[in-house]
Amino acid sequence: MSDPQNPFEAMMAMSQEWAKAVNPALESFTPKGFEALWPTMPKDMMETVMGKGLNPEGLDAKTKLLLTLGALTMLGAQAEAQIRLTVRHAIEAGATHQEIAESIAMMGVFGGIPAMTKAMELASSVMDTGAEDKA
Repeated sequence: MSDPQNPFEAMMAMSQEWAKAVNPALESFTPKGFEALWPTMPKDMMETVMGKGLNPEGLDAKTKLLLTLGALTMLGAQAEAQIRLTVRHAIEAGATHQEIAESIAMMGVFGGIPAMTKAMELASSVMDTGAEDKA
């Protein structure tokens, strides 16, 4: 490629220009702003959809969310919005801050310390926003 501009940056710039043309208010819209549009699913609904509602002998929603958090950490913690959303849902499903931290820390062995550190920072940003530890 002879184009010195990063293709991803060029695509993002084009998307932002398009968004501004469609709705000028989108000029200041950020990925975190989009993330805030997704509500945390209530615990009972999570348990019905993701937990033992459909499979009484299976894993509960909290365990599935902690496993999901581990997998997202293993991916190099690149999915920032997904990690924050999963932490919010895990807390709602009854996970303690300690369980969340341990789930991420275990992945440091497999995914590396940088991925673990990034995921821990993202999880901490959610847990520090006032979500109570339901120990």
